[in-house]
Amino acid sequence: MVEGLEAEPAAAATLFGDRIALARAFTRALAEHGEQRGLIGPLELPRLWTRHILNSAIAAPLFPAGGLVGDVGSGAGLPGLVLAIARPDVRWVLIEPMERRVAWLDEQVATLGLENVEVLRARAEEAGRYEGMLDAVTARAVSALRTLIPWTAPLVRDGGELILLKGHNAPNEIDSAQKQIRKFKLSDVRVEVLGEGVLAEETRVVRATVRAS
Repeated sequence: MVEGLEAEPAAAATLFGDRIALARAFTRALAEHGEQRGLIGPLELPRLWTRHILNSAIAAPLFPAGGLVGDVGSGAGLPGLVLAIARPDVRWVLIEPMERRVAWLDEQVATLGLENVEVLRARAEEAGRYEGMLDAVTARAVSALRTLIPWTAPLVRDGGELILLKGHNAPNEIDSAQKQIRKFKLSDVRVEVLGEGVLAEETRVVRATVRAS
C-alpha cells in the first residue's frame, strides 16, 4: 500500500470485473511514480481512485465493441489506459505529444501486457494517419470544448462519436462551442451524467455524432 493512497472503493471491482488486478497495478504505479514524473499533482493520492481511475472507468460501456478509439492528450493514461484495461475488446490509440508522458504510457502498456493499445507521440492535429478513421475519440481535462472539437472531430469517421469527459461546466462549454459544433457538423450534442448511485463523484460526458458531409 502506498502511503496516502486512497483505499480502493467498492465500485472498482464492479467496474473492472476480472480486470481489477490490472487496474490495481496501474493505480499503484501511478501512486508510486506519478508525482515524481510530473503526471499527477501532490494532492491527488487521497482521491486517486475516486477522482481519476473510476471517473475514467465509468465511461467504458460507451465505446463500441471491436472499435478503434483515440484518446487525445493521454498524459498519465487518463482516461485511455484505464479504458483499455476495462475494455480489452476495443483497440485504443493513445495520442500524446510529450516525450516523458509517452515513455510512461509505453512502460505501462508493456508492464500490464495491454495488447489492445498503441501509443502515438503526436499532437491531435498531427495524427493525420488516423484522420476520418476512428470510431470514437475521447479526452479528459485537455481543453475547453471549443478548442477540443477542432482537434478531435477530424479524426472521427462519418457517423462516429466524440465522447469527452468533462466537469460540471459542460453545458456552458457546449453553449460556448456552437460555432465549432456547426463547423464540424456535430449532431445530437448532449451531456450525460454517469455513475449516479455508483460513484462518490459523478462523471459528466459530452457526446456528439460526427458527420463528414
